[in-house]
Amino acid sequence: MKRRNFLSGLLGFAGAATVAKLANAQRGPATPFPSPETVKMALKQANEPAPKIEKLELPDAEWKKRLTPAQYSVLRDEGTDRPFVSPLNDEKRKGVFHCAGCDLAVYTSEMKFDSGTGWPSFFTALPGAFEKKRDFKLIYPRSEYHCARCGGHHGHVFNDGPAPTGQRWCNNGSALVFKPSA
Repeated sequence: MKRRNFLSGLLGFAGAATVAKLANAQRGPATPFPSPETVKMALKQANEPAPKIEKLELPDAEWKKRLTPAQYSVLRDEGTDRPFVSPLNDEKRKGVFHCAGCDLAVYTSEMKFDSGTGWPSFFTALPGAFEKKRDFKLIYPRSEYHCARCGGHHGHVFNDGPAPTGQRWCNNGSALVFKPSA
C-alpha cells in the first residue's frame, strides 16, 4: 500500500470518528439498552442451532444488477457507509433485519441497540448468519464478518458492547434490509 493512500485513509477514518462524535453529542444520549426480557429473548434466538445455509455465488455483473451502488460498495467491495446516514440507525419497530444481498435473516430487532456510533449495532446475531475473518486494513487486527450465504461484507465485531455479550456488531446500513413484523 502506498504511504499516501495509507495516510489519506487514516485521516479519513479520524475525520469520520470526529464527525461521529460531534453528531452523537448533538443527538443526545443513546437510547437505553433493551429490557432484560428482550435481551433474554434475543439470546435464546442467538443460541438456537445454526441452520444449513446454501451458498449463493453470482458473477460480478449480476451483483451489479441486483444491488444499488451503495450496497455494492459495502457488500462486494468491503466499503463502509458514512456514519449517521442509515435510516436503520433509528429503526425501533419489531421485525427482522436481512442481508441486502441475498435476503438471509441475520438479526432480530431484539438484538439491536443504539451504540451512538452512527451505524446500526447489535449485541449478537442469528445463528449461522455470518462467517468471521481477521482484517488488518487499519493495521491493528479486527474481526470482520460476512454473510454466510452470499459472502457480502457487513461490518466488524468489537468487544465494547453492552452486557450480556460485551459485543458490538457494527453493521453497515447499506448491507441490511429491515422487514417489520406483521
